[in-house]
Amino acid sequence: MQIALFPNEKKKHSYELAVQIRDFFQSRGISIVAEDEKAERIGAKPLSAANPSDIKFLISMGGDGTLMRIAHRFTHIDAPILGINLGHLGFMADIPADDIFESLEDLLKGAYQIHERLALEATYQGKSLRAVNDIVIHRAQNYSLIELAITLDGDYVNTFVSDGIILATPNGSTAYSMAAGGPIISPELEAIVLTPICPHTISNRPIVLMPHHKIEIEYLSRYKSIDVRADGLDAIELPSRGKITVCRSSKPFRLVNLNRHEYFSTLRTKLGWSGRLKSEDKVD
Repeated sequence: MQIALFPNEKKKHSYELAVQIRDFFQSRGISIVAEDEKAERIGAKPLSAANPSDIKFLISMGGDGTLMRIAHRFTHIDAPILGINLGHLGFMADIPADDIFESLEDLLKGAYQIHERLALEATYQGKSLRAVNDIVIHRAQNYSLIELAITLDGDYVNTFVSDGIILATPNGSTAYSMAAGGPIISPELEAIVLTPICPHTISNRPIVLMPHHKIEIEYLSRYKSIDVRADGLDAIELPSRGKITVCRSSKPFRLVNLNRHEYFSTLRTKLGWSGRLKSEDKVD
């Protein structure tokens, strides 16, 4: 078995920790591979020399941004991702730095589930973007609000006058969509959240859609091209009167969820929720 390890050089002590993780797996007879430019530094085999089908897990060391980069760059490796959180807000990278090796023991014991989470695909004139978290359509260089007409399966829904819109997966509902006022959607649900960004009309609220819809967004304003971006990474430009289509991707996002880490516990920790169970009042 091989495991691909992805340290983030921008995170303090990431390489030192990667060496410790390499030693942990190698002592158990598991081979470690890493990106070619990082492999020698951590004593791993170069990823380019590995057979993608032999890689069982991808381990991301950073925050959710690091995990997103891996999901976009290494689409040819059909292995689920496990996230070690060396950042701040890590909803997907939910293994804290003080629980790494206990968590990796659970991984080897099989105490985990692989979640296949909904992903999105945006297409425009032969160009396509795949998103794990969200497709964001934003006014970019334009100083004014833009008009975006939305249709579902050919049926007109509304024209949003706003800075743009976010089309988020449940996985991405705790990212930009949440910051823009969208709901938190359990990642086990299959849904798409349409969240307007700073809409001109207060009645323009987030909408939760079924994932089978074909969503078309037409840019009506006669301004400069706007930005369509997947997970804050890959992007295309949409010109005035351009129309982009967003639908469910045929390839889901595969994430390792260890039994020792529970989703709502992660939410409470990352969002700083202070609520707690109250004991029953004692009766004298």
